[in-house]
Amino acid sequence: MLIENAFADVFGGGATPDMGINLFFIAFMFLALYFMIIRPQLKRQKEQKSLLESLSKGDEVVVGGIVGKIVEIDANFARLEVAKGTVIQVQRSAVSNLLPKGSLK
Repeated sequence: MLIENAFADVFGGGATPDMGINLFFIAFMFLALYFMIIRPQLKRQKEQKSLLESLSKGDEVVVGGIVGKIVEIDANFARLEVAKGTVIQVQRSAVSNLLPKGSLK
């Protein structure tokens, strides 16, 4: 026969990976995930929280693609004037962006 049978090594004579390398790989993956996913998300949450806390009457904001000027604000809701004489009420937490003053004409 040209092909010989291959048998598994019963006694484990092969090389086994070092435990230190495995721990290093796990630690490296955790650090990579932290710096690429967790840290930027925490930073974005902090920026959004400070934006929502700093909202006041007269600010021009974007809410779900709708641009308006805040005419009244309380703890949970904001009333936006989106056109002359048209006021809508939105959740304060829905505000996604603060526009520079005077951007609405």
